[in-house]
Amino acid sequence: MVIQVDDFKKIVAENIIKLRTSLGMTQAQLGEALSYSDKSVSKWERGESIPDVYVLKRIADLAGVTVDYIITKHDPSEEAEIKKPAPKEHRYSRRFISLTVLAGIWTLAVTIFVILWICGIVNWLVFVYAVPVSLVTMLVLNSVWGTRQVNLYLISGLVWGVIASVYLTALEQNWWQIFLLGVPAQIIIILAFSIRNKPKTQE
Repeated sequence: MVIQVDDFKKIVAENIIKLRTSLGMTQAQLGEALSYSDKSVSKWERGESIPDVYVLKRIADLAGVTVDYIITKHDPSEEAEIKKPAPKEHRYSRRFISLTVLAGIWTLAVTIFVILWICGIVNWLVFVYAVPVSLVTMLVLNSVWGTRQVNLYLISGLVWGVIASVYLTALEQNWWQIFLLGVPAQIIIILAFSIRNKPKTQE
């Protein structure tokens, strides 16, 4: 039996909707994962257009199904073996790793402080320096498995943390002017993170 173009578009649209909702993703999230806009996803799901084969393959890979599943009509009772994401377990383990690393850094800072104290040197700047070290560590970890937005906050905190560390190190000099350096640095950071690839819009 020959399937009409409109019927084929409807089949693809229904399957994309089914896979997206089964993955718990919004149109915007699916579009971001595919480097397309949510408007493109909306067109696909309304049957106004069909994504190309490459995009169909990426959608199939996300859901753990075949391209053939997306372009084939299914009975309402038929369920696909959709690959469910398991972000919660990863989130918990990553959070545990991050907290463990931070605890290690601050334990080291306390150890150094105590050793210096025993030697007759009370230097609270050890804890000040632990702040930028912690931020650098979190930045590295977040770059591996975190989000771009969090990196913005971490880099901003790192810049101001370094400036504060320098100021407190030379507190007697009262170099308050160095905080002015943080203003253009912060602007550059925000502008740099505002640069991103423009999502594709399929006509």
